Amino acid sequence: MAELKHCPVLLEECVQGLQIRPEGVYVDGTLGRGGHSREIARRLTTGRLICIDRDQAALDEAPERLKPWLDRVTLVHSNFNRIPEVLDELGIPGADGVLLDLGVSSPQLDDAERGFSYQKDAPLDMRMDRSQALTAAVVVNEWPEEELSWIFSRYGEERYARRVAAAIVRERAKAPIETTLALVELIRSAMPAAALREKQHPAKRVFQAIRIAVNDELSACSQAVDAVIPRLNPGGRLCVITFHSLEDRLVKNAFQTWARGCTCPPEFPVCVCGRTPTVRLTPRKPIVPSAREVAENPRARSAKLRIAEKL
Repeated sequence: MAELKHCPVLLEECVQGLQIRPEGVYVDGTLGRGGHSREIARRLTTGRLICIDRDQAALDEAPERLKPWLDRVTLVHSNFNRIPEVLDELGIPGADGVLLDLGVSSPQLDDAERGFSYQKDAPLDMRMDRSQALTAAVVVNEWPEEELSWIFSRYGEERYARRVAAAIVRERAKAPIETTLALVELIRSAMPAAALREKQHPAKRVFQAIRIAVNDELSACSQAVDAVIPRLNPGGRLCVITFHSLEDRLVKNAFQTWARGCTCPPEFPVCVCGRTPTVRLTPRKPIVPSAREVAENPRARSAKLRIAEKL
């Protein structure tokens, strides 16, 4: 089968946002198919690009995708929330730019056997790092009903979280739920007729919730921002692309915390905390894809790019 065309999201905006210097040190914390990494690497001369991904498949494909620039690229199998440890292991004190493209990658969605898609039948997996023990099958078949309901509501913002969780628990009491399409049909059966008539696929929110739980995505997101900013060199930039409101809210709040100066109560006549801003937001509001990009790549529709510059 021919390889599907890869369209890195907000590519030009990320390249401009990073303000790449040819001699600088940059980190792509979510390598994926390498679309962003290619554009960073080709702009380097004596600089260095560290490409990180928790999915070994992405790293295995990277040497071919980044072949012209391998002399300036280092590939690392890790999670982006461990960027400081990766830099320490490589003997690099700080980075001039870090890019995080959050969420599930195109290869994971396009590869049916990974179990991320609610439109293709596959074993319930959803692991970004296939060496970890926790899978979607474990979540669906072993987690308590109350916990399932909570993650569907919290991570998927699913209105019918309780109904879906109860249906899963009833069904798995008869036999394990083993495949993605079996889960999809179960979700459909738990939904009221009005929900099934909505434009959005009825399983989208529940699948998102399970994927986030399996990969601990929201914790990794918060940890990454707080870990990366102290390791940016002065003038260095952190660019983060999010794809749903939960991630974007976390990134927005973390950026605002680092950009905030004095935290003393308003009634204090003078500052006693001594806190000064660590970053500035450039721009203050998120950057979103153009209408043209959305038309060419529908997966970019919900993307938001936030940029913070180290002071």
